Amino acid sequence: MNHTISITKRCYNPSNNPLKYQLVTPKTRKSRRKIIVDEDVIEALKEHKKVQEEVIERLGEAYYNHDFIFARMLRHHDYPIVIKNIRDRMKRLLRIAGLNEDLTQHSLRHTHTSLLAEASVSLEQIMDRLGHTDDYITKNVYFHVTQEMKKEAPQKFGELMRSLR
Repeated sequence: MNHTISITKRCYNPSNNPLKYQLVTPKTRKSRRKIIVDEDVIEALKEHKKVQEEVIERLGEAYYNHDFIFARMLRHHDYPIVIKNIRDRMKRLLRIAGLNEDLTQHSLRHTHTSLLAEASVSLEQIMDRLGHTDDYITKNVYFHVTQEMKKEAPQKFGELMRSLR
């Protein structure tokens, strides 16, 4: 089964006004891409779509339907969610969970990349997933995890050698 998400546009809205957005091309040619995701992501998106369809059915023609995946569900239905709302909601949830409130949605991208690196996913695959064309950016910005991996290498090698005795 083909579990992909296509990145073809980005929402530009510097004013954070839900009615004043623009759909523009991604920042670079490489930013336009398909990302392969696992079944859990597909299932979560299907559940989200069901909730969205219930709102569409309830509101009928009052729903401004432009097929946004993550759209406003209260006022200004189906206009894209603005970054400020995402930041505010994430900060509130982090506070409730007792976690670092300074984390942002971009922190999730960094974490995802670090986990890919830790799982030994190749640099080329990570760059493709992120839409990066320059490996310098990927290596220097996202691969801070590799320092920890380097520290673990001698320990893992020692364990391997001891297991061969």
